[in-house]
Amino acid sequence: MTELMPLLSEEQIHTRIKAVAQKISEDHQGKNLIMIGVLKGAFIFLADLVRQISIPCTIDFIGASSYGKEKMSSGHVRITKDVDLNLDGAHVVLVEDIVDTGLTLSYLIKHLENRGAASVKICTLLDKHERRENNVPLDYVCHTIQEGFIVGYGIDYAEKYRHLPAIYHIQS
Repeated sequence: MTELMPLLSEEQIHTRIKAVAQKISEDHQGKNLIMIGVLKGAFIFLADLVRQISIPCTIDFIGASSYGKEKMSSGHVRITKDVDLNLDGAHVVLVEDIVDTGLTLSYLIKHLENRGAASVKICTLLDKHERRENNVPLDYVCHTIQEGFIVGYGIDYAEKYRHLPAIYHIQS
């Protein structure tokens, strides 16, 4: 039987999103800003984040996977959906649900730079720093968490639990 233990409430999540969106807006004033959500986990976070951005921005998505249906990263990243927009000279904020090992983000940063982005900044809902294997710079962090497998607010386990409005530790 699976048990869900509350970690972050809706209110905690939305308070930090508002603050992070304000900082992104300040940092990118007057720039060609493209917000790119990493599918599927970041779609809810990206939607709430861009509604709080106070400057014009364009939105796109990229799909990448290193987990599949497992709780542990496989160590191999593959792009499942590439960005459709032209990134030449754009300032990209890559929006991720959770950063743990940094493997996927390292791969995606290089990929977006190779596509012509003038800059790539990272925005994450959750930073699980203690698992970091690749030292990736996180420019905008909503929450730092400890060990454990997380679900809710777009984050899944085997495509389940994305619909939950808050974030939980999943325990089996």
